[in-house]
Amino acid sequence: MVSALPRLSVGLPVYNGEEYLREALDAVLGQTYEDFELVISSNASTDATDDICREYQARDPRIRIFRQEHNIGAAPNHQFVFDQSRGELFKWVAADDLYARDLFERCVALLDEHPDAVLAHAWGAAIDGDGEVIQALEYPLTTDSSQAPERFRSMLFGVDLPGALAADDFYGVIRSDVLRKIKPHGSFYHADYTYTAEISLHGRFVQVPEWLYFRRQHDDRVSLASISTVAARLDPSRDSWFRTFKARLFAEYLWSWFAAVRRAPLSGAERRTCYRHIISWAGNRAARRLPGRSGPQAPESFGEIGTRVLASRALVAGAGGRP
Repeated sequence: MVSALPRLSVGLPVYNGEEYLREALDAVLGQTYEDFELVISSNASTDATDDICREYQARDPRIRIFRQEHNIGAAPNHQFVFDQSRGELFKWVAADDLYARDLFERCVALLDEHPDAVLAHAWGAAIDGDGEVIQALEYPLTTDSSQAPERFRSMLFGVDLPGALAADDFYGVIRSDVLRKIKPHGSFYHADYTYTAEISLHGRFVQVPEWLYFRRQHDDRVSLASISTVAARLDPSRDSWFRTFKARLFAEYLWSWFAAVRRAPLSGAERRTCYRHIISWAGNRAARRLPGRSGPQAPESFGEIGTRVLASRALVAGAGGRP
């Protein structure tokens, strides 16, 4: 049942998401955990997005819809849905991703079981435009460590793990009081990485060791665009050469790691350790640009774990998730 003040708020920022929106809404509204509200913000969409949202709202009172009259950018729209939320827990969802029916329930249970944890999520798999699983990896990071510098180091170096989908912790269930302490999402490339890393400095992450989250990889996904295009989509005011040239965006990205550490509730020793991790990481990235050096290579397939992933994929609610 849904309480007057839902425990969990789910935020869905969307711009022209009609292609996969119905599947995503079915997967969210079909969750076994029901005590949540769904806050949708259409970012001045020009396709059928608004009509689809109103159609679902007419059937489910948990949905609250907002519409931006002009494109405010993906980053402010993400912040907007959080600002409108009322729950003690919060989760962002995308208009093109899918979720097993019990994802919300098991993440909330993990946070109840581990009061020191600030974020709970499940292992993620990538799906293509047709919903077919194309990659899956066991969660590779040590964000469950009790030591903040170790969590941060893992997030920092995890950026370079191919196919690790490390930034997908951004889509976990997060304690709202922690999110209110974090600076809003930036508009530089990979801003989601440093945003999530800053969350890790406030407490550890816990994971459901099963594939319950399915990230859609398709040509229109923002994260697959060029660096300058991503920045402009995150914030339309950056749609100029001066504000999106690569050197500037990388400088903002690098500085954001230092800024996250500076803002976090750390001891002096912890802060210095985190700074050393950043310097080591930056040097490692620079070395990989030298002739004959390269980063880690992505696996070609997910092999024997495929049957387990597909079994979880079959548990997605809605027509799009039925086998």
